Amino acid sequence: MGRMHSGKQGKSGSSKPVDKTVPGWVSYKASEVESLVVKFAKQAKTSSEIGLLLRDTYGIPSVKALTDKKIVQILKEKKILGELPEDLTNLIKKHIAIMKHVEENNHDMTGKRGMQLTESKIKRLVKYYKRTDVLPDDWMYDKKKAKLFIA
Repeated sequence: MGRMHSGKQGKSGSSKPVDKTVPGWVSYKASEVESLVVKFAKQAKTSSEIGLLLRDTYGIPSVKALTDKKIVQILKEKKILGELPEDLTNLIKKHIAIMKHVEENNHDMTGKRGMQLTESKIKRLVKYYKRTDVLPDDWMYDKKKAKLFIA
């Protein structure tokens, strides 16, 4: 898969196993996994953190294989899902951190370039989420008000 902001064609990256069945050593049922997902979401964990917790502490390799639903779908059904998607939130946090750095270091041209690239990714992601009706059509990203989205 090619990289977004470079000409390189890197091939490395993790991939899930092709087999979508539940391993025999998993002793949890679908309802138990859903209740664990809800419990962690109420503790203000993100969906990726929930997946890591279930994998590392409970030995559940794939929530989707066990429940036939993704973690985000479970959270959406229980109406616990945040107003902004997690990947967009992470990009906004990154953009805020870079903006703060560039304010303190005006001559850091690499930082300014990183800020431009991050803002470009945010705009591209917002366009996708508007098209798929995750965000409303009138939602706009304003870098001056960005800190309010995360607070």
